[in-house]
Amino acid sequence: MTTNNLAYDDRRGSGFDATSSTDDVLSGLDLSGRRYLVTGSSGGLGLETVRALASHGATVVMAARDRAKNETAADGIRSAHPNARLELLDVDLGSLESVRSAARGFVAAGGPLHGVVANAGIMATPFALSVDGFESQFAVDHLGHFLLVRELLPMLAASAPARVVCVSSAGHRMGDIDLDDLNFVHRSYEPFLAYGAAKSANVLHAVELDRRWKDRGVRGIAIHPGGIHTELGRYMTPEVIKALMSRMEGGGSSFSWKSIPQGAATQVWALTSPFLEGRGGMYCEDCDVSPVLADDVTTVDGRGVAARAVDSAKAQALWALSERLVG
Repeated sequence: MTTNNLAYDDRRGSGFDATSSTDDVLSGLDLSGRRYLVTGSSGGLGLETVRALASHGATVVMAARDRAKNETAADGIRSAHPNARLELLDVDLGSLESVRSAARGFVAAGGPLHGVVANAGIMATPFALSVDGFESQFAVDHLGHFLLVRELLPMLAASAPARVVCVSSAGHRMGDIDLDDLNFVHRSYEPFLAYGAAKSANVLHAVELDRRWKDRGVRGIAIHPGGIHTELGRYMTPEVIKALMSRMEGGGSSFSWKSIPQGAATQVWALTSPFLEGRGGMYCEDCDVSPVLADDVTTVDGRGVAARAVDSAKAQALWALSERLVG
């Protein structure tokens, strides 16, 4: 097992890999006194992220839409870790009014906040518009998180150093975001194209957040968790999943499913690792920083972030547009 007691250097990477679990990346870390917020906390990667952080002493705010499911998830963590310090926050990321209300109450209650894991999301859904009139994957995966994080940034800066981890996907390589046609008015809707656009937005969000807030001690990091069997793939048949993984990994590299603790490891690592201290604006996978891909390169051994997804000008344009959309 690799521990965080190693003296890291960029030449040999983080010391972790695709097989590392949440407990591996937190080995040797005491998170007492730290307070984090995790969206999508009631199941899947979000639940494992909460469990891992709480088991190492952190106070964790569990943010989710379904209160009863979130309470059941919290009870499960407490049964395994009786000293877990957990708080619950009701928020529907598909509704900007719900996000505003949740953020207002959370900020008013006060307290430190050392990090956010923007984990919740939907994937490859049939075409639908949110209650605010935005394509649903863009609305939930990006815009709701954008508003929530924006409202919490002063609190994060007051608790700095702090990090915002935007959970993206290798699926960002399947489709760029069209800032002039977010709702597919002028294009045919394709679920994976919309998913790729939303996941590209997650990376761009982290890039611009980092540029704007790093001088105040808040860093933005985007991550790809890997392929994990969770509720996220509820709309996909086995055939569609197989084709998706081939597209995401470039078709020429082997693909291996991760367990949920392995899948959640990269976001936990990005949130807490000393290896990333004073760093941000990058895309990470397999608990390490990923290469930026040249325009004519699909992946590097199945890894890498598209250059367009870390383009500063596009990140600034998306931030400005998101500001206008949320009001």
